[in-house]
Order: sequence, then structure tokens, then C-alpha cells
Amino acid sequence: MNASPDTSVQALALRREAETAASALPPLLVAAEHLAATVQMGAHGRRRAGTGEEFWQYRPAHSGDEARFVDWRRSGRSDAQYVREREWQLAQSVHLWVDDAASMNFTGAETGRAARAPKSERARVLALALSVLMIRGGERVGLTGVAAPPRPGRAQLMALAALLSAPSGQQDYGTPQVAGISAQSRAVFLSDFLGDLAPIESALGQLADRGVTGVMLQVLDPDEEAFPYDGRTIFQSMSGALVHETRKASDLRGRYQERLAQRRDALMRLAQSAGWQFSTHHTGDPAQSALLWLYGALGRGQG
Repeated sequence: MNASPDTSVQALALRREAETAASALPPLLVAAEHLAATVQMGAHGRRRAGTGEEFWQYRPAHSGDEARFVDWRRSGRSDAQYVREREWQLAQSVHLWVDDAASMNFTGAETGRAARAPKSERARVLALALSVLMIRGGERVGLTGVAAPPRPGRAQLMALAALLSAPSGQQDYGTPQVAGISAQSRAVFLSDFLGDLAPIESALGQLADRGVTGVMLQVLDPDEEAFPYDGRTIFQSMSGALVHETRKASDLRGRYQERLAQRRDALMRLAQSAGWQFSTHHTGDPAQSALLWLYGALGRGQG
């Protein structure tokens, strides 16, 4: 069947309108929603019935339900009685810390292939994709600090995309913010964790005292793991503040990898002592695997 001229014009106008709307979205949000689409959600996401303020769903009344919880307007449209459930809010807030330090801008060389994205880009896409999944499931998501407290809804995703798209900081290594993280909530830390571990330990200790559970994902470039350097090499921090020159970089490989493994073990112990979960992700690996781990680990840490 051929469409009428009026129908074709309407379809073209609708397509242009959709393309215009899509072009207005932050590129980071487009990438995050594409990534989030690879993860299958459960029938009800992560919502739980509880004592919150926002409506979640109707369910048939059970024996023992108090009359004050019955929604008589909804029940009047059928022969059964229905309870208006509200979503659980106590442990629904998720706070994200995405390291924006200069070290996160590092990216190694890909021989004969397109350059890998920097760690910062992967961390931001993962954080926003996780936010998409959590908000679709009825959760409140925000950033640590006070710039974007956890909120639900599409508008919050736009706000998070704008904040996460901001330029990186000037310091070499990042320090997690714990201000604004509410008690009994959950948190996600995305960083290379290559700086001083003392601030990480302090942050986890403070959050554990508040009953906050969470996950830590170390994001590394494959070159930071393999240390593929030989001969005369000049190592310089991303800010330029630290410089080290060696004539035979290969001699450093064993000691470097040993120290990296020791750091990973230390991070694992810190996470375990706070009741958190820890993993490492390399930017050369598919982002889907990291998002699946984050989503699953955050769910396992939910009370």
C-alpha cells in the first residue's frame, strides 16, 4: 500500500523533528543510552515496595493488609480490592564519584588501529549508562558532592550528562568526595586509583560508618597493565608535574607490575573492609562487561 502525500509529509516532518531532538542530546548521553541498551532489565527493575512517597504500582490486596492502604478508587473499577504500593526510598539513592583528574586522560598507543578512548571517557560513559539503568528501574541517582544530589527522571540524566561532560581537573590524581552521601545509601567510585591511597581509605571508612555500601571499579589502559616500554623512555604525569627518564625501560617492567599488583590487592582489602566490592576494567575490553559487573555488583550490595 502506498502512503498518501499528506501521510508522507507528516512522516518526513516527524522524522526531522526526531532527528532535531536527538541532535540536541549530549553525545555522552547518546553513548550511555546505547551502552545501557545492551543490558536486559528485569520485569520490575530494582524497585521495592516500602514506605516512600512515590507511587510504584497497584497490587491485589492480601489478607492482613490494613484498610487504610486500599485504593478504593482503583478497587471500584473491578471486583477485587487493590493496594496502592509506594516505592522504597530508604536505600534508593545511588551516588557516583567519577574521577576527573588528569591521570584519567591517559591513553596508550594502538599499533595500526584507531587510538583507544582515554580512561576518563570510558569511566564517564559507564557512570552515565549505569545511571540510565538505575533511573529506568525507579532509583535516584546523583553525583557525590552537592552539585547533583540523587534524583529520579529523565531531567536528572540530562543534568548528569552535562556535569560529566565538563573538562577534566588539573590535579594529577583524584580524591573521592563523600560530602552529601546520605546514610544507608549506595555509592559507585570510578577511578584509576593510582594516587595516594590514604584519601580512599579515609573516604571508605567515613562511608562505612554511615552504613553506605558500594562498588569500586578501577579503570586502566592496557598499557598501564602491560608496561610495553623498552629502551630510553621519558615518563611524565598527565599534568607534567612528575617526570622520570630511564635508558632501559624494560628493566622497570617487573618491579612496576609487582607494585601494580600490590596496589590492586590493597584496594581489594580496603573495599572488603568497608563491605564494598572491587574490580578492574581495561579500556581495551568491551564496556558492556564492565557495565554488567557494575549493575550486578551494585544490586548484590543492596540491602
